[in-house]
Amino acid sequence: MVTTLADLIEVLDMAYPPKLAESWDSVGLVCGDPAVGVTRVLFAVDPTAAVVDEAIHWGAQALVVHHPLLLRGVDTVAADTPKGALLHRLIRSGCALFSAHTNADSADPGVSDALAAALGLTVTGPLNAKPRAAVDNWVVQVPRSDTEAVLEALFAVGAGGSDAYRDCALRVPGIGQFRPVPGANPAIGAIGELQRMEEDRIEVIAPPAARTAVLAALLAAHPYEDPAYQVTERAPLPSGLGIGRVGTLPEPESLRAFTSRVAAALPATTWGVRAAGDPDRMIHTVAVCGGAGDSYLSTVTRLGVDAYVTSDLRHHPVDEHLRAGGPAVVDAAHWATEFPWCAQAETVVRSALPNLETRVSTLRTDPWTVSAPA
Repeated sequence: MVTTLADLIEVLDMAYPPKLAESWDSVGLVCGDPAVGVTRVLFAVDPTAAVVDEAIHWGAQALVVHHPLLLRGVDTVAADTPKGALLHRLIRSGCALFSAHTNADSADPGVSDALAAALGLTVTGPLNAKPRAAVDNWVVQVPRSDTEAVLEALFAVGAGGSDAYRDCALRVPGIGQFRPVPGANPAIGAIGELQRMEEDRIEVIAPPAARTAVLAALLAAHPYEDPAYQVTERAPLPSGLGIGRVGTLPEPESLRAFTSRVAAALPATTWGVRAAGDPDRMIHTVAVCGGAGDSYLSTVTRLGVDAYVTSDLRHHPVDEHLRAGGPAVVDAAHWATEFPWCAQAETVVRSALPNLETRVSTLRTDPWTVSAPA
């Protein structure tokens, strides 16, 4: 059976759900026909000209990257523009381009899990957890003879679903009672008479966005003119999803030794690895964030970790962070902290689609190329 680009996209979207992407991000398929067959897939952090060359020369039908080529809006992809030239080359060569960016950052496992694993950390949770998706819980009282019809109506508009499960509901049998008063038009019973009958108390969950549709379906299917129901929304709860990870080292070690550990674990770059803090400070709990993570300096301080590994750190924020009593920080090249994700993504694809030939590009796409001793 031929594996198509659509099959590859389905696997990647399951591992790195697009809904996890930040609102400003651009993720997913950039170019390519989902119906076309795929036999070779190349993984990289950046879709640079050199990486595109490698994908084409190797005969890849798909290039999967972390950083989007078209993150910000463009009004042309003409072949005489830098980004347009890459897209034209990929399209002419029959190679699709797909990106998983902040959705891969927040996935579980994701970019920072790969970084934590490379450093030998045991992950205990996210650095900045995303709350679980909001969900409504609908409780409805239904005459037992109409329970199936009401449930079917609710299921038809999206209620009763949770991730990989559908048509989920709880039924609790009981005795309901009501007394119609003048002005009512009861489907059962008479004005002024107390009516008791066997009912089911049913509960289903549904996304808040479906409230209008669920209510309309409930009112249309329920036999009563004024059915008894209530809706509650689950409070925001933390999850395993989110930016960054927190973990522990097998044994405490000095910041000096830990910095050497980071340098040995990540691919070499001109940027190198540098640390800020007391070299002899003992490090046991560590927060990591693949890519630029200076926006989480206050978060790691609040969490009380011993060290924070990220990239693109600046002089003044780090200086102020340390003077405020924050943990030691280890700064590595942006590309290097995200490179371990490529092997993770490759493993995801190979596990689901073992007939594909895959490869991680070893080209260093870190833009810094020259350094000199002080």
